[in-house]
Amino acid sequence: MTEPQRPLRIPLEEVAVVPAQSMDTARFTPPPASRAQESHRGRRGGPGWASLILAMILAVLVTLAVVFGVWGAQSPFATAPAMTGGSSETTDSEPADVVEPVEATEGAPDWQAVAAAVRPATVSILVEGATEAASGSGVIIDSSGHIITNHHVVSGAAQGGNITVTLHDGRLYSATITGTDPTTDLAVLTLDTPPTDLTAALLGDSSTLEVGQPVMAIGAPLGLADTVTTGIISALDRPVAVSSSADSAAQAQTEVVVTNAIQIDASINPGNSGGPLFNAQGAVVGINSSIASMGSSSSEAGSIGLGFAIPVNLAKSVASQIIETGSAQHAMLGVQISTSSVLVGEDNRLGALVATVNPGSAAEAAGLIQGDVIVGINGSSVTSGPSLTGYVRRYSAGDQVTLDVVRNGVQQQVLVTLQQR
Repeated sequence: MTEPQRPLRIPLEEVAVVPAQSMDTARFTPPPASRAQESHRGRRGGPGWASLILAMILAVLVTLAVVFGVWGAQSPFATAPAMTGGSSETTDSEPADVVEPVEATEGAPDWQAVAAAVRPATVSILVEGATEAASGSGVIIDSSGHIITNHHVVSGAAQGGNITVTLHDGRLYSATITGTDPTTDLAVLTLDTPPTDLTAALLGDSSTLEVGQPVMAIGAPLGLADTVTTGIISALDRPVAVSSSADSAAQAQTEVVVTNAIQIDASINPGNSGGPLFNAQGAVVGINSSIASMGSSSSEAGSIGLGFAIPVNLAKSVASQIIETGSAQHAMLGVQISTSSVLVGEDNRLGALVATVNPGSAAEAAGLIQGDVIVGINGSSVTSGPSLTGYVRRYSAGDQVTLDVVRNGVQQQVLVTLQQR
């Protein structure tokens, strides 16, 4: 395997904080006087006042040192020890250091502070499969060395191969696939021998995002690790359909990945896949997954300001299932759908036309019929078939959702309990 290209890096100033040291709490006791001293004191007819006063002063000073030493270690003003170099006293039972939120600033975000804070939680990924090689990015999520990335980044090694993860400081580690989910194009890797000084990303809440909000992407576009780009959220819940190759070597099947994605104008290119998308406080809000391209093939793809990220709330759900069980389960409505327009009162609007209702499905149990047009789910507008699919895949089997359904020109609400896909 060729040695991965080391990224150019701008040194950042670090201020080390010295931790409060524990104090020896043993009581100070002056040494016993010798017989000669006692005899001498007896002849003088009084105690050794200078010695007694000195002993009392020392005892008071030691007691105060102990009190202030303990208070300093427990005080809310005490600062945690700084992580320096590549070593740490963190044990396997302790949680990883988590990226500290960057304080909000007036005006433009402080992207320098954000980049400095989050870079330790980002990684580059090199995959060497049996017949192909691929590269991408990822984000560390815990002290066990679990990393979220895209399924399409690591799928080439699903049937055997080598995965090498490069940390932000250039250290190399081998990794294995914990599990993948082609349905959402997400995967979880685990470092084979994770170091004790990992920094985990701060995972945010994608449900609070707004159009126009500033964001930052970090990844390895075209193999250039630690590349930072910034932009804004151009749209939310953008239905994006991408073909994803199946893991099975026995069949060359593909599955269409449909995601109601975060659309961004931050520049991302091949190699950014699987990397994190951050908000201005340094919290992960998405996993970069795909781009729109004017080219006719992936080899001609390049940034044209239309990038897409998987919302972090979906990524968190899928990753937790993969870590716990090795796979992820998804909800299913049980209909065949297409995009259509429908007349609601005097207004024409887009929605998802129900072409077929599967027997025994959640849709049949809820009373949906052929010809219904679904225009909303749990308060969110449905404007196409892929839009409905993207929303349903955010839920789990057993979840109840309220559908806005237009039937014979009349809009009504239908409560559906989703089934397992």
